[in-house]
This record gives sequence, C-alpha cells and structure tokens, in this order.
Amino acid sequence: MRSLLKVFVSALVLSPSSVKAQDIHAGYEAYQAGDYQTALEQWQPLAEQGNALAQYNLGFLYANGEGVPKDDAEALRLFHMAAEQGYAAAQETLGYKYAEGEGIPEDDAEAVRWFRLAAEQGYARGQFNIGIMYDNGEGVPEDDSEAVRWFRLAAVQGYPEAQNNLGFMYEAGEGVPQNYLSAHMWYNISGANGHELGRTNRDKIKAQMTPTDISEAQRLARVCMESNYQDCD
Repeated sequence: MRSLLKVFVSALVLSPSSVKAQDIHAGYEAYQAGDYQTALEQWQPLAEQGNALAQYNLGFLYANGEGVPKDDAEALRLFHMAAEQGYAAAQETLGYKYAEGEGIPEDDAEAVRWFRLAAEQGYARGQFNIGIMYDNGEGVPEDDSEAVRWFRLAAVQGYPEAQNNLGFMYEAGEGVPQNYLSAHMWYNISGANGHELGRTNRDKIKAQMTPTDISEAQRLARVCMESNYQDCD
C-alpha cells in the first residue's frame, strides 16, 4: 500500500500587485519566520471577506495550533469554505483529512470526491493522491490502469512522489506492461527531483537489468527531463 502525501501551507498564487495579495504575502513571510500571530492578523480579515487562499492558510493555523488554540473543527470549516470556492489546494487538503480521519470521521468516498475535484483542475498533489486511492481500492474500486493515469498526470508536472510511484507500477507490471527501462527511468527522474525513495528504488532495480539496459534507461531519463516531460515514452 502506498501512502497519501501530507500537505502544508501553500505557496502564494495571487498577483503581487493586489492589496490582498500583499497582505497574504506579508502573512506568509511572517508564518515562515515563525511569527504566527502576525500571520493570523494578516489572513483573518481576508478570510472573513471570503478570500479562499486566506481561508486555506488560516485553516492550517487552526489545524496546527499556531497563533491560535488548536481547533480541528474550525480548521475544517475554513478548508471547506475555500474548497467550495474551487480552490484546489483546499480541496486536496480536505481529501487528505477525510482519507486519514484527521479531525473528522474517516470517509474514503468523500476523500475521493475532494481529491478528484482538485485533480481535475490539474493540481498535481490531488492527482497523486487520487492515484493512491485507485491503487489501493479505497473509496473507489481498485483500478491499476486508472492509478497509472493519475500518477502519470502528476509525474509529467515534475511531481517526484508520483514519478516514483509510476516507476513502481512499471516495475511491478500493475496497470501497464512490466518494463524495467521505464521503471528505472521514472525512479531516476524522481531521485533527480529530490525524492530519496526514487533513488533507492533506482539502485535496487539495477540488479535486474543489464549494463546496456541501464545506460538506455539513463538516456531516456535525460530525454524526458530535457524535454520538460514532453518526451517520456
């Protein structure tokens, strides 16, 4: 069973030219510095005005008890508010909360619903996690081909955890024909993008490959990355 990826405060996505984005940025800088009270003061008014990113980030303060008493119910309320506005990061976070039963009863079907909403917007973390749900048959019938499809969509966005899982699917022949060259390629790319498990799996699979095959897999990885994931077949 491959595990879901836990999520943290998002990067800024709003235009820095707007006053609201400047306030969110100030809150984010304060958060990064460990000044949670200032982050709260920057985000709370915007959240009350309906700003989805502020609602999302404020939810993490309540979820983690940073600058405010820990309050899972308030965190979930804020995540829901942002998610219902279509904010993909909040949708994915809600999916994770339902999948893990964090602050709310575990509900795999509801987790899949929120992961799918995020994934269909092209949000790589949502694509990765709905791939996990299909891989494990949680909230949906087990479907390795569908898991591969979602892992691939996240992988070609440069998402290293999805690249590692796609490598595993090729190594095991789950949802795709078994192919050690493709497995090594994706493990290698995952490792190059900083995922330690990708490097570990790349080194392990070498024992089942000839030197010629390893060289070819390395070439394929270079081509894939140099093409910005446009030529990875």
